[in-house]
Amino acid sequence: MAAFAATNVDGLLLAAALFADPRYRARDVALGTFLGIGALFTASIAASLVALVIPAGYVALLGLIPLALGVKQLFEKTADSAGPSGGRQGVLGVAGVNIAMGGDNIGVYTPVFAAGSGADIAVYGAVFTVLTFLLCYAAWRLVGHPAWGAPIRRYGRRIMPFVLIALGLWILRGL
Repeated sequence: MAAFAATNVDGLLLAAALFADPRYRARDVALGTFLGIGALFTASIAASLVALVIPAGYVALLGLIPLALGVKQLFEKTADSAGPSGGRQGVLGVAGVNIAMGGDNIGVYTPVFAAGSGADIAVYGAVFTVLTFLLCYAAWRLVGHPAWGAPIRRYGRRIMPFVLIALGLWILRGL
């Protein structure tokens, strides 16, 4: 639980911003978050099984995903003329941002998984699934909160491109 919490605090804030953005359906945010965290979990298992250390440069290249999404959003038409993102594209976009933010996840999970048994990893998977659900639920509730929800909904869409660009640049700093 501690490993998940330590590596996904940023994910809570990202999920809240995405839930507040009318271009993303709540279902797409939740599914994309599950898909992204699941991909990080799977990559960490694979890395632990083959005892590979993922070079920071390769992980840092994932910063191009949120950077590109942020630049795209910055230059899109206004919210009034653009509807919500549709289906798979929204899910995959959310998953991509979660994966791009996940260098720390892989770095933390890989040695933990390498030291554990198959049964341990299965338990981690079950715990991470429950915690991912709780992360999505907490972010969704935060957006609906009487005091916090209105500012998040009002300003979340406007600042999201800048958050994604900053996140992408922060991840790319590892090159």
